[in-house]
Amino acid sequence: MKDGLIHLEDYLHFLRIERQLASNTLVSYKKDLLDYLKHIFEMQQLHTLDEVERQHIVLHLRTLKNEGKTPRTISRHISSIRSFHKFLIRERVTNQDPTIHLELPQLDQKLPHFLSVEELTILLNGIDLSKAQGVRDLAMFELMYASGMRISECLNLDLEDLHLTMGFVRCFGKGGKERIIPLGGAAINACTNYIEEARAKLVKPTEKTDALFINQRGKRLTRQGIWKLLKAHAMNAGIQKEITPHVLRHSFATHLIENGADLRAVQEMLGHSDISTTQIYTHVSKTRLKEVYKKFHPRA
Repeated sequence: MKDGLIHLEDYLHFLRIERQLASNTLVSYKKDLLDYLKHIFEMQQLHTLDEVERQHIVLHLRTLKNEGKTPRTISRHISSIRSFHKFLIRERVTNQDPTIHLELPQLDQKLPHFLSVEELTILLNGIDLSKAQGVRDLAMFELMYASGMRISECLNLDLEDLHLTMGFVRCFGKGGKERIIPLGGAAINACTNYIEEARAKLVKPTEKTDALFINQRGKRLTRQGIWKLLKAHAMNAGIQKEITPHVLRHSFATHLIENGADLRAVQEMLGHSDISTTQIYTHVSKTRLKEVYKKFHPRA
């Protein structure tokens, strides 16, 4: 087990430094692989990672299933284990890959939640702009909806990443990949107002920061902070749907596809490495068309 933990730390270091994965992703990998190592070394009594064969991994996955883990969770475990073993081979710790013939469980494709244009308008128009925090929140949500950025990408933005006169924002996605995303007039205006009028009221003399979005203490906003702010504004606007920062990202993509945007262009703006991930929004669009048809066609 001790030997396995050493290789796990090497692997996590590789993910952090070379792959530049986010801290939340690293936490998930570590948790999945600790469960895996504990099972093969303590429950199955293996002595080295080179002894692992397909049946040992299958037994571990069967245990997860018996514990009530969902197919999506098991699929994530398989991805973690598969990636770990590829690393072990690359580092010549092991000589074989026991994950080659592992099959991912069948997943039900969940369509993403999104807000309608009307709901988004109600949400954004309902923000109180009499305080600096309100001006900041409007700029932040307009920017997220205008660009489709992930919450982590938005949090990591610095002032220099926003190019309002040229109408684009630069962000760094998974693996540190840079994206340049165009912005519309509403987001540009909201961000301009925030930077010129409100941000200075939130900055503290003792807290020098280049962060674009800061809290009342003058520090970079946190993930939990944005979640709470968005939920509070949604509640004030009377929106009953469950709303998260990722819903703004889904809304961005869905509205673009519904209005005829090129799928490749949407993939580029979202930062998806595989277009199959982006294609789910075409399913959302078709589902929405069916709903409209059923609702308005007299003989539907």
